[in-house]
Amino acid sequence: MINFDFASLRLIGLTPAIANQLHALANNFTEDATLQVARITEVHRDKLVLHNGLIHLQARALPRLLHELAADELSLAVGDWGLLSGTADSGYHLIARMPALTHLARRNNEGRVQALASNIDTALLVMGLDNDYNLRRLERYLALVHAAEVAPVVLLTKADMHTHAAARQAEVEQRLSASVPVFAVNGLSSATSDLLSPWMSAGQSLILLGSSGAGKSTLTNTLTGSKQETGAVRAGDNRGHHTTTARSLHLCPSGACIIDTPGLRSLQLKLDEEALSASFADIDTLAASCQFRDCSHQSEPGCAVRSAVDADRLKNYHKLLREAQRHEQTPLDKIAARSKWKTLVRSVKERDRLKRS
Repeated sequence: MINFDFASLRLIGLTPAIANQLHALANNFTEDATLQVARITEVHRDKLVLHNGLIHLQARALPRLLHELAADELSLAVGDWGLLSGTADSGYHLIARMPALTHLARRNNEGRVQALASNIDTALLVMGLDNDYNLRRLERYLALVHAAEVAPVVLLTKADMHTHAAARQAEVEQRLSASVPVFAVNGLSSATSDLLSPWMSAGQSLILLGSSGAGKSTLTNTLTGSKQETGAVRAGDNRGHHTTTARSLHLCPSGACIIDTPGLRSLQLKLDEEALSASFADIDTLAASCQFRDCSHQSEPGCAVRSAVDADRLKNYHKLLREAQRHEQTPLDKIAARSKWKTLVRSVKERDRLKRS
């Protein structure tokens, strides 16, 4: 039976629910005397870095495990818990992965699913009050974390350098659901750690998400006391550089742990219509009062949504809804849709030809 040092493992996010799952997983490997629990802190192409509550260890994943995950369109991610086998002399191997309680993932440019992080309690959505300020992109991040059932907290950084920080904060609060906390912060100030203390108790796992230059690495340094390299934004357009190049897990003095991530150049969501509704709960609630049950909130009479929701927010909702519907289409659905559009285009061209003649 595997032994747990709960006190040390708690510092890297162990909870009773996770401990129960790991115990059940370890029962499949009772003959392995070298078995130990660890959490992935970094994922590289040919190796993993894990923490066992005391030290960092380098390991490789068994090919069998990688093949099993790939068959379910999954891959190892920072934050995953698993079982390590081996010793310092023989080398360590990750032989099993605990099914994630929460899992953040996006689609890459080829449409494949890319894992971001696992077993996260709170997502800190970081947006700078400089040229990084973009409410549509923020709503996209919110849809990502709501789909994974992760609690969001919005952090508007560089408040100390923006003269209208309070007005911007009020604008974000008015646009988003009242259940999403929004704070304007100075990422360099220790007051930010105090502000976030309710989400950073021992055993909690957080992730920082946002674009390059938003101040994620600066916040990581403030919240953990580490000395990660940070970089200034470009002078011409306030766009950020990729200071952080890989996701990594860091320990906080409070006993929480936090995952810093590189800025995402694009964020194609992996979600369905039901998951999207969770992120736009105000639209979902108002839709019940529309005159027509299948109201699309575009031009129908008696729509209760258009007059009550910010027009740009509604436009972004429709855009994300189209993306979700497109990803849910089967190959046959996509062929039928292309055929429909081709027929429509041909009919328009034929009509124009007849008009000209």
